[in-house]
Amino acid sequence: MNDIDVIVLGSGAAALTAAVTAHEYGARVAVFEKSDKIGGTSAWSGGQIWIPNHPHMAKGRTDSREEALTYLSALSHGMIDPAMAETFVDTGADMIRFLEARTPVQFYSIPDFPDYHSEFPGAKRTGGRTLECPPFPYQELGDWSDRMEASPYYPDYTMTVGETTLGQPVPQPASAEVKAERRAVDARGMGAALVGRLMKACLDRGIEPQTGKRAMELIMDGAAVAGVRFEDGSTAHAPNVVIATGGFEWNKDLVRAFTRGPMTHPVSVPTNSGDGLKMAMRVGAMLGNMREAWWMPVIEVPTDLNSMGRQLFTYERTMPGGLMVNRKGKRFTNEASNYNAFGAAFHEQDVSAFTYANLPCWFIFNAAFYGHYPFLVGGLTDSFEAGATPPQWVPGAPTLRALAERVGIDPDGLEKTVARFNQHAEQANDPDFQRGEANNDLWWGDPRWRGDKRATLGPLGDGPYYAIEVKSGALGTKGGPLTDTRSRILDVDGQVIEGLYCAGNAMASPMGMTYGGAGGTLGPAMVFGYLAGKDAGERSGGMTG
Repeated sequence: MNDIDVIVLGSGAAALTAAVTAHEYGARVAVFEKSDKIGGTSAWSGGQIWIPNHPHMAKGRTDSREEALTYLSALSHGMIDPAMAETFVDTGADMIRFLEARTPVQFYSIPDFPDYHSEFPGAKRTGGRTLECPPFPYQELGDWSDRMEASPYYPDYTMTVGETTLGQPVPQPASAEVKAERRAVDARGMGAALVGRLMKACLDRGIEPQTGKRAMELIMDGAAVAGVRFEDGSTAHAPNVVIATGGFEWNKDLVRAFTRGPMTHPVSVPTNSGDGLKMAMRVGAMLGNMREAWWMPVIEVPTDLNSMGRQLFTYERTMPGGLMVNRKGKRFTNEASNYNAFGAAFHEQDVSAFTYANLPCWFIFNAAFYGHYPFLVGGLTDSFEAGATPPQWVPGAPTLRALAERVGIDPDGLEKTVARFNQHAEQANDPDFQRGEANNDLWWGDPRWRGDKRATLGPLGDGPYYAIEVKSGALGTKGGPLTDTRSRILDVDGQVIEGLYCAGNAMASPMGMTYGGAGGTLGPAMVFGYLAGKDAGERSGGMTG
């Protein structure tokens, strides 16, 4: 293959954005995907993107460059490069306008979803920075519709996140008629909508990804990239290569070598094993942000519930009436905190015992809780169906002491913790971990009480009681080759490796250790995918009409 200007490795949102953009800037583009399916973890996601100061702010909402940068700086802990933060904030709106003007990708704002750390300076307490796509009719993809990734975590693919209990103060789910209309044209929401639209943009340009093509090695011409060698022995040659192959969360050796704490249960596509990272390392790339991941609490479930045998543990732990404890029976964090920040609680060490203090840990609830919030039904729903009972595989017992003895929790500690928790939760108060005081806490939780502490704080009632173990997982890692503000990979001396780019979870995330708000993974991925495609396209021949 010698008629290619830009090789894109991967097929998630970052990769497809880079491919479309490079084409629009005059390049001949080829996309190669390791899996036999298109879309990567992006297709498994909620499909939201977090973009400050974008062009779709809802009426009455405002944003500014200064506010966004203030917010990111407040969260930085010295891990966010100001130049990369400025580039992200300054480019997000351009990326959206570019895609909307030239492709089927269209966005609208979810006006009320607050930033995840909305008490920090520059945050949007009442939301506005999170966007999503309308459902996309997959029949427009022709034969490719059956070759797209399908999320195991969202059982109703017709929905958008904005139509679930997370999307709005008073959920207004799509009607049965609307869902039927969507199914008639195979219209899919969430991450499937975003990736489907990007895929259609590629197909409209004659860019058909080649699947089953695992890239293993970069071909170099001196200090410049010249192509890619694949696992099957074939090669593709081009003066520009965009690495957008996802993170390394499924590679246990790399996880052990780099991440800052235990991460045993990734929830991304299993093909994310660090291929892009290894290729970049072999040609001298500098690395950044390697200890971080997009952390996510996870529970194990039977594979007949979803094919991964695990489920994201997000909204469930925020509901009133449940709490989390460690092996000592002690609460250890605000259960309603955002899932990325939650990861830090799993990394705390008991220095005397030389163990992780909060692993293992369990979510404790009772039958009445599950009757209101039946979370073991396969993922997000657009309503609560009361009256469910926990499945038999969830450990249960008539008393807290019996439950503790069954699963390995200190019984005295659990009884003492629950008594204290109940005493304060009756008054919608949490002096220990301030649950319910952050705006994020009040958005998650029971939507019937949204904005009130009772949305997330309520006592654990009478038995029978249940415990489900919570694991340390991740949506993906966020370390990789260090790039400049044009997504060009830098070597260990800070010099650009000519023609080599990186975007998405394969790159050193410009977000450092933080997660700005819903869509905080995909937003930067698409922005830097856009920048990689733009720069590679301009190197190849300049902007088309």
